[in-house]
Amino acid sequence: MSKQEDFNWDNFETKGFGEGYSKAEREQMAAMYEGTLGEITEKEVIKGTVVGVNDKDVIINIGFKSDGLVPLSEFRDLDGIKPGDTVEVFIEEQENALGQLILSRKKAKIVRAWQDIEDALEHDNVIEGLVKRRTKGGLIVDIYGVEAFLPGSQIDVKPIRDFDIYVGKKMEVKVVKINHANDNVVVSHKVLIEKDLEKQKAEILNNLEKGQVLEGVIKNMTNFGVFIDLGGVDGLLHITDISWGRINHPEEVLQLDQKVQIVVLDFDDDKKRISLGMKQLTAHPWDSLASSLEIGSRVKGKIVNVADYGAFLELAPGVEGLIHVSEMSWSQHLRNPADFVKVGDEIEAVVLTLDKDDRKMSLGIKQLTEDPWTKNDMGTKYAVGSKHTGVVRNLTNFGLFLELEEGIDGLVHVSDLSWTKKIKHPSEFVKVGDELAVAVLELDVDNRRLALGHKQLEENPWDTFESVFPVGSDHKCTVVSKNDKGAVLELPYGLEGFATVKNLEKEDGSQVEVGESLDFKVTEFSKDDKRIVLSHTAMFREEAKPAKKEAKKKSDSGSASTSSSAPAEKSTLGDLDALTQLKEQMEGKK
Repeated sequence: MSKQEDFNWDNFETKGFGEGYSKAEREQMAAMYEGTLGEITEKEVIKGTVVGVNDKDVIINIGFKSDGLVPLSEFRDLDGIKPGDTVEVFIEEQENALGQLILSRKKAKIVRAWQDIEDALEHDNVIEGLVKRRTKGGLIVDIYGVEAFLPGSQIDVKPIRDFDIYVGKKMEVKVVKINHANDNVVVSHKVLIEKDLEKQKAEILNNLEKGQVLEGVIKNMTNFGVFIDLGGVDGLLHITDISWGRINHPEEVLQLDQKVQIVVLDFDDDKKRISLGMKQLTAHPWDSLASSLEIGSRVKGKIVNVADYGAFLELAPGVEGLIHVSEMSWSQHLRNPADFVKVGDEIEAVVLTLDKDDRKMSLGIKQLTEDPWTKNDMGTKYAVGSKHTGVVRNLTNFGLFLELEEGIDGLVHVSDLSWTKKIKHPSEFVKVGDELAVAVLELDVDNRRLALGHKQLEENPWDTFESVFPVGSDHKCTVVSKNDKGAVLELPYGLEGFATVKNLEKEDGSQVEVGESLDFKVTEFSKDDKRIVLSHTAMFREEAKPAKKEAKKKSDSGSASTSSSAPAEKSTLGDLDALTQLKEQMEGKK
């Protein structure tokens, strides 16, 4: 038999995979095959080896029964991926519907990034990130492929005004917060700086001494001063310690980020507060004042502040004098200093007091002009009887003060306002600010007193009234008011008279009422007291008749002729023409 005939085809030919093996042989081969495969779990990151690369995919062996494919686009961050390279991949599915192993490098990077971020937070590790862009309130930093938020307040220990300068640059940060619900990570660069500054700060505070001169950088400005970074420690330079001169805001002389030389004035170890000064590095301006400056010297300066009580004149930066409002004008009526000067005015003044030890100075501007009370023509200009017009400056219960010129005031007593009207308060006659014509009644230059009168501009009408209202004369009067003592009567020519209660009885026994116009008889006349007392009852009482009979008897006896009695009657009534003129004058004033 040939060799071909000796071949057992039944042993060689099989009808299916695994057939032709004994049970023992199949178990042995399965054990050998299973030994070459590793155990894998879905949704975890595992290392694999690149076994092939084509135009679309990268073939990766992870030790499973089949290789997995990963899109080549997920390796764009790596240059020249090649067989043999080891990479991390994420197992999405061990076997899909087509029996393929599904892997992802992109998800592996994300999972690994979150693991590294959580580890950095737990162990306080420093991470290097890339600032991708700025956003509202801070920066977006890429760490391990995850976008983290860096708040503006956590960029640096000093305020950052321009976030754009950090975009595109690498920056070391620390993870300070992770919000898994929103996949949000917050990082800080400031904590890294603060850690370094703590050592510097401790060193600076240990070596800090009063009077020590340091260099710092202005990091913040406020209306009350500036905060200066001394190299990890902040100090306050108050606005009053910036310059010997007066400034309204630090920005007038300083700028942000400016390097300045300052001196330590005081510090508090417990609260870590440091007070700094800048003006103390230069001599005080008072120490360089001219020796010729003394009381009475004329100085020039600029008004730097105006208060209710006066104004401050700056002679040089740091050298100021107070001009009290009473030293701004010779007038005795104090006004608002703003009526005389305003901030920024450049004026001249006279030194009134000077204390170089306490660095105080008072000034005056009224002294630049002559005191009106000491002028040579004061006695003739305001001689008794001279007439003037002034402005009412103040009212009191007893009169008013009239300013005739700046510094020259006079008093008009309430009794010197009118000859005829009974004025209880000056406000019934004038108001503040009115102009009033007066005559000088008395002048006392030594005591600076001037007595004035308004009614004295006219002749005293009571000299004429004495002949118009003699005792016993009858007049038509109107009752103006009544009280328990009597009634006030309105007489001709605007005069007022008075009648007691018992003299208000009518002939029928009733009382005269307010508003009634009746005949009254003058029972008393006093020119000096300007008082006229009258009676209505006397018009009809019997006791008045004997006086009439006696007058008639004298007339009948021929003691006076008819021709001679006429002049007597005329003299009793007074000069009618004069009264007519007086009445017209008084009516014209109403």
